[in-house]
Amino acid sequence: MPQLLLEIFSEEIPARMQPGAARDLERMASDRLKAAGLTWDALTTYAGPRRLTLVVDGLPAATPDRSEEVKGPKVSAPPQALEGFLRKTGLTREQLVERDGVLFAVISSQGRATPDLIPEMVDQIVRAFPWPKSMRWGTGSLRWVRPIKRILCVFDGKVVPFEIDGIASDAITEGHRFLGSGQPLKVSDFVDYRQQLERNFVLLDMADRKLRILEQAKAACAARGLTLVDDDGLLDEVAGLAEWPTPILGDMDPQFLSLPPEVVRLSMKVHQKYFAVRDPARDGLAPNFVVVANVEATDGGKALAAGNSRVLSARLNDARFFWDEDQKVGFDAWLKKLEGVTFHAKLGTMAERVARIAALAREIAPLVGADPNQAEQAARLAKADLASGMVGEFPELQGIMGGYYARLAGRPDAVADAVRDHYKPQGPADTVPTAPVTVAVALADKLDTLVGFFAIDEKPTGSKDPYALRRAALGVIRLILENDVRFGDFETRLQDWLATYYAEERALPGYPASEAHDLAKLSKRPEVAGMPWVSAKYGADGVVYAVTAYTSPKQVLEFFADRLTVLLRDQGQRHDLVAAVFALGDDDLVRIVRRVEALAAFLATDDGANLLAGYKRASNILRAEEKKGPLPTGMVRTGLPNQPEEEVALAFAVGAARTAVETALDTEDFAAAMSALAGLRAPVDAFFEAVLVNSDVAEERENRLKLLGQVRDVMGQVADFGQIAG
Repeated sequence: MPQLLLEIFSEEIPARMQPGAARDLERMASDRLKAAGLTWDALTTYAGPRRLTLVVDGLPAATPDRSEEVKGPKVSAPPQALEGFLRKTGLTREQLVERDGVLFAVISSQGRATPDLIPEMVDQIVRAFPWPKSMRWGTGSLRWVRPIKRILCVFDGKVVPFEIDGIASDAITEGHRFLGSGQPLKVSDFVDYRQQLERNFVLLDMADRKLRILEQAKAACAARGLTLVDDDGLLDEVAGLAEWPTPILGDMDPQFLSLPPEVVRLSMKVHQKYFAVRDPARDGLAPNFVVVANVEATDGGKALAAGNSRVLSARLNDARFFWDEDQKVGFDAWLKKLEGVTFHAKLGTMAERVARIAALAREIAPLVGADPNQAEQAARLAKADLASGMVGEFPELQGIMGGYYARLAGRPDAVADAVRDHYKPQGPADTVPTAPVTVAVALADKLDTLVGFFAIDEKPTGSKDPYALRRAALGVIRLILENDVRFGDFETRLQDWLATYYAEERALPGYPASEAHDLAKLSKRPEVAGMPWVSAKYGADGVVYAVTAYTSPKQVLEFFADRLTVLLRDQGQRHDLVAAVFALGDDDLVRIVRRVEALAAFLATDDGANLLAGYKRASNILRAEEKKGPLPTGMVRTGLPNQPEEEVALAFAVGAARTAVETALDTEDFAAAMSALAGLRAPVDAFFEAVLVNSDVAEERENRLKLLGQVRDVMGQVADFGQIAG
């Protein structure tokens, strides 16, 4: 079947936009082909420094003929309804079909040749393409990331003729700007297109460009006994900068290796797009770099390497200046400077934030086995490097530079390490600190962020999370779980922390005292909308003049629950199991996860699956009875006349299970608790097979309802099985 080949050739496309552009082109082309009724075998897109390419294999030569039946009015409908339907369909009354007293219109349309549809599709894509930034040039209204030079469009080996703002389609492309032949390249299909580009020093596929960079860069390093420092982000970027990437190994002045390696690597990466290099024979970086050129130099790249070395030296001289000057300034001056830096208008300065983190780190320290004095000291230094010259130049080094400066200032290693690592973990793939002082400061930092922004009602909404609170919550959860941190009554601690953000009351002038205790009315005031109020003050005239309010800790706990659900789901746990455990009201995250894991293992067994079915059956019966009135409570009797042995057996099994479950839960042995529940499976099954719950004898019915209530209660100590699917 025919193939469509489309290339939009322009001036240089920013590397960071290329992957997204390839995805957008694929999506937009797919949507428009589907809307036209076309199918295909394969659709692939490519993005490079100067071109976006689309190739669609297996397109039909034309869209299929269509026949659509449209329901109209009844035969008995007023004439106006019929006239409106005829205008809508463009048919006459004689062309309508009558069936069961209703009129139908059969509208047929003949298929269109695919080449006739392509110009419309390309025009729509080009004009609606969602570049993050675009520009308009020339005299037309067309916008694109950079000026478009050519549009190649070939279907089944023939040019599809059209024009977009004076740019006519053809079957011509261009090779490499410098290494190519300099002549237009006329192509017939994708294979020919790709081969001609490669002969003219253009690698179309980003994967091919990345592979070439890695292979040649590693080979150049190996020839000198060195190894390349991997950097996937930089690799993606440089693969979007060169059509024919050629790695060159260069030398730098060894004196710069006295700088922290993070500074050297970041200077190379941010300013020059260079890869760092290691010497396996010793620790640290080697006095070398790898630059990816877009040409193959006749001298093997010596001149390019030398020129890039000079530029790198200038950059590293700047870094060394910041390094030297920062050591002269020191922490006291930086901390003083933070007093004039606003963290958030409602949350005070960075200095005030540091004071909160320090107090919180001191409180958390005993819970994680850290020295409170060291935790407080590290917290007070943790944000100081934000005022340093090096972090001002390289914000990515915040924390890292503080750790270096703290160590140079003679601070204990535990303090310096905590300053360096307190931002961790910054994402799902980042490592989690385990050093006690670091854990205390990292938790304090993230909890202050979360609690503070919740306190001022700046919570994430939908996809918007401007203060990265979801990331902070995930960081807290990972720190707690991977370090087995037990906060005790977490909700009470959150309540205390939230209260610290409301030292000042909120004025409510003119609010009638008669309504001061009306929560519904008071909560509608814009000053406290959506926030529980906890106290009111009155003037001499009996009118409320101020109110103290704060976010409920339950809102923060619910946010943690949502993030923990996401984390566990990513790890393969079912969301309904997480909900079943959270329903118990436990706020210990470590204990919650252990419960979920034990519950998942239990439900994966036959005993667990069958007991869940029995629980749901018991719950359905009890729920139906609850609609009629309160359920009977009290002791289950075992000496009733003609009492089935299955009823007696279940009563004793429930009693034994209750004792075993309570003992297991007290010691947090959740596997043992599940084993105790497993012992109920057979008695519950036997009970439902042999016993009629809704007996005509009131005494029997009441006793059996009590028994089912006890089954539900015992299982409910482990999880809310009613929230589990199955």
